Amino acid sequence: MTEKIQNTLRDSKGARWVALIIVSFTMMWGYFLTDAMSPLMDMLGISIDQGGMGWSAGDFGWFNFAYSLFNVYCLMLLFGGIILDKFGVRLTGLVSCFFMVLGAGIKYYSVEYIAPGGEPVLNLPLIGLCLNKQVLVACLGYAFFGVGCENCGITVSKVLAKWFEGYELALAMGVQVAVARLGTGFAFLISPGLAKSFSMSTPLFASFILLVIGLLAYMVFCVMDMKLDKQLPHTAASNDDSENFKITDLKYILNNKGFWLIATLCLCFYSAVFPFMKYATSLMINKYEVNQVVEFDLFGSHFIQPLAGLLVMLIPFGNLIMTPVFGSIYDKHGKGATIMMIGSVLLIIVHVLFALPLFNVWWFAAADMVLLGIAFSLVPSAMWPSVPKIIPLKLLGSAYALIFLIQNIGLGLVPLGIGKVLENLCITGTVVRDGAEVVQYDYTLPMCIFAVFGVIALALAYLLKVEDKKKEYGLEKANIK
Repeated sequence: MTEKIQNTLRDSKGARWVALIIVSFTMMWGYFLTDAMSPLMDMLGISIDQGGMGWSAGDFGWFNFAYSLFNVYCLMLLFGGIILDKFGVRLTGLVSCFFMVLGAGIKYYSVEYIAPGGEPVLNLPLIGLCLNKQVLVACLGYAFFGVGCENCGITVSKVLAKWFEGYELALAMGVQVAVARLGTGFAFLISPGLAKSFSMSTPLFASFILLVIGLLAYMVFCVMDMKLDKQLPHTAASNDDSENFKITDLKYILNNKGFWLIATLCLCFYSAVFPFMKYATSLMINKYEVNQVVEFDLFGSHFIQPLAGLLVMLIPFGNLIMTPVFGSIYDKHGKGATIMMIGSVLLIIVHVLFALPLFNVWWFAAADMVLLGIAFSLVPSAMWPSVPKIIPLKLLGSAYALIFLIQNIGLGLVPLGIGKVLENLCITGTVVRDGAEVVQYDYTLPMCIFAVFGVIALALAYLLKVEDKKKEYGLEKANIK
């Protein structure tokens, strides 16, 4: 029997995984900045005369909403997907990395060089918008960063579909998601300590430097991808030029019921996870009274590390192990829609447990976080590799872009809504922490809202399984051929 000759980078397992490591590394630092300020809500809320920034829960909500502002309401994600399918992963990825670096720089400037407080510079009472200069500029930086990070996300998804089609695609996407979540974990692990030990802007400066390194790493991948395109001028390369892609082909996506089920499932599931993580550190402090800190010396500097962020860190660090495992299971055994249903059920259980007035102790919160980490590994490990089974490769960039755009509606509006709910319905008084007076919140209602998103996600996962049986997408079948 004649042995198959491996004459392309894509056919080389080593080369495929090197490409995966490089693009995952870039996304990891993008996710680091995404949540660099998430565990700092209570610190930002300390009054200016006590050394804080004086941000309200509403300010924090508008700041998180800004991440999706350009992506959703200026359709930057949709345009990014079309550009991705038209011009390929190299140009789109490099431009996305540039926007991430730009946004990181603006965020750092706002916190480091603009004085907190002051008169509102943007005031729209009809929608409850009232921002001072520092918060407004921080929002602008986060909006630019959001354009880069989300478009980089869809680019990396198409990179993996291109390099791993017919191979261990779900495992590769699981590894990429896991490494990206590692960036989130580092944010919850490092940001509070950096802010307490140095200044509130230090995590943002670190993010800026790391994103520059991520941009350089993506340039290395571009060299590899150019070589692959030269090796496969009529197959892999043609997927990245304009010969196959036409704007009119988008109707195939828009008329595809399976696509819309995955897109809305993504919206509801992620609306119950990422927005929750924005407030999770505050939840640990307010409900479970995790106020302790650890102090230590490292490299000649004295660090103060709050423990609340360490509990939230269990989610992304759990993803690091479990998402590739579940992805490998999907590759070998299938059951993609079933895996998404199981993850949705666990999500509901988690938020119901957080809402109940029971076991208000740190170990119960830690156990619930571990359970959320499992749910957060199950659904993405099956959802993202399922899209190429429904949508052809030449339209995959636009498909992922539309999913990310729909997801960003939740990533923007849900944190904003939770911030308003906390500010208007959940304040129970004030307490003194670390010598500063801060607002105390009751998180029961926000947890109930997150649980409802989980219920809707479960219903959509079930409908997706039914649709798969009708259309034979192969979601319940193995990926490895």
